[in-house]
Amino acid sequence: MAGINLLPWRAERRKQKRQEFFSIAALALLFTVGVLMLIHFRISRMIEYQNQRNQYLQSEVALLDKKIKEIQDLEAKKKRLVAKMEVIQQLQHNRPEAVHLFDELARTLPQGIVLLDLAQTDNLLVINGMAQSNARISGYMRNLESSPWLQDPILNVIEAKKENKEQKEGAKFTLQVKQANEKKEAPGGKPS
Repeated sequence: MAGINLLPWRAERRKQKRQEFFSIAALALLFTVGVLMLIHFRISRMIEYQNQRNQYLQSEVALLDKKIKEIQDLEAKKKRLVAKMEVIQQLQHNRPEAVHLFDELARTLPQGIVLLDLAQTDNLLVINGMAQSNARISGYMRNLESSPWLQDPILNVIEAKKENKEQKEGAKFTLQVKQANEKKEAPGGKPS
């Protein structure tokens, strides 16, 4: 047995093992590349699906933003209409107040006083007039204070006038009075 040379067989066996190793390595590499391609394909499909979902959500958000804008426009219109309705209701409510105002001005006006002009700003009236005496102006102010439609008379200006000898002495006055809704009767019978 000493005459058998095993070197070529070992070399051939090594060569065969090397070929098996490279074959297995190539197969493993191909398998790895295949798995990586499947993973890449799967991930790109997931990304595409998520992009589609994002696009859908963005379109829905844009649609909802448009609807919200329409709702805000409608709310603004509603507020304007409600404000107009309130003004109309207030005008309807205040409609008879002018009648009551002029009626009270006529009722509270004592003999010897002449009103020259009347100016109103909101609920404040400025009355200019002529009186035969200061006492008549005081009486007029008391009448205004007791009126259910007028309150808080304040005398701003009073000027004594004597224009000529034929006319009697008089006083020119300016007073302010607040217009109020009719004073309600309190339980004791006195206006509140």
